[in-house]
Amino acid sequence: MSGGSYYVPATSRWPVLCSLALGVMMIGLGIKLVYDTGLHLAFIGVIGIVAVMWLWFRDVVIESQGGLYDAQMDRSFRWGMGWFVFSEVMFFAAFFGALFYVRMFAIPWLGGEGSKGVAALLWPDFVAHWPLINPPDSSISGPQQVFSPWQLPLVNTLILITSSITLTIAHEALKEGYRKACRNWLTGTVLLGVCFIIIQGVEYYEAYAHYGITLEAGIFGATFFILTGFHGVHVIVGTLILATILVRIQKGHFAHENHFGFEASCWYWHFVDVVWVGLFIFVYVL
Repeated sequence: MSGGSYYVPATSRWPVLCSLALGVMMIGLGIKLVYDTGLHLAFIGVIGIVAVMWLWFRDVVIESQGGLYDAQMDRSFRWGMGWFVFSEVMFFAAFFGALFYVRMFAIPWLGGEGSKGVAALLWPDFVAHWPLINPPDSSISGPQQVFSPWQLPLVNTLILITSSITLTIAHEALKEGYRKACRNWLTGTVLLGVCFIIIQGVEYYEAYAHYGITLEAGIFGATFFILTGFHGVHVIVGTLILATILVRIQKGHFAHENHFGFEASCWYWHFVDVVWVGLFIFVYVL
């Protein structure tokens, strides 16, 4: 574009449609949690989100390849992505905060510790311990046992750490102009993301079928699935984004000096990996 110009995108319907699809998904999940039905509605929402993502990405790619973006747009994209990642940090901080509050305050109080230890009068026989296998209320059944962190969780941790390494190598290869190497390392990253999703699915099956870890299994089951479930959704989204970037690489998109679409996907993926390290430490190990 000519100097001093600024591209203003046309009015887009995708943000509204994405919000509606997200709302349908969350309503379906809410109905599922409360009434044990409505899962089909959640799936419709998920399909809608994926469809909107695909069409939205298509429009952005067309604009980018058409030479409509300049340095000012690049700065706008960077600020936008930075604030988006920050919002994701706050999103997970809320759930980690809930986990820490339960472990460091609520459970000790119910066990008779601290200034609010009078809460122990509610369930005098309760023994404060984490993970909470035996909830204080006998009407709630806790999990039969918890996962060993040194099996599937460790494998998934190594997979995500490795994926960050392969993605960094792919990014450096692109900056140096080695497109074939970039494509190969990025392919490896996408495959590692798929492996993580599959292993997480196996873990969830084991949790429900053999460990008694469900959303109804007291505070441990609730925090486990909320934290790992939302992270799993982020891994799925990140894998789809990286797969889209891989297709663009194969089509010859991105220049070695100008490729923020690739860089933004790296920011997102590395953030997801850091969140998992926190999950591995505070949900599985400690």
